[in-house]
Amino acid sequence: MQVPLWFALLAVGYLGVKLIRPPWWLIAVLLLGGYLLADSLFAPVIDNAVK
Repeated sequence: MQVPLWFALLAVGYLGVKLIRPPWWLIAVLLLGGYLLADSLFAPVIDNAVK
């Protein structure tokens, strides 16, 4: 069974918000920070570290 990555991330994010109940500002900071890091000079470094 293969599940698309976007669906798996959506399900994990939904369950995390429902079960852990983090503040909305923390979710916004993490999403915005991840978006900005993905488009920065650090993207190749992060990509190599993840692989």
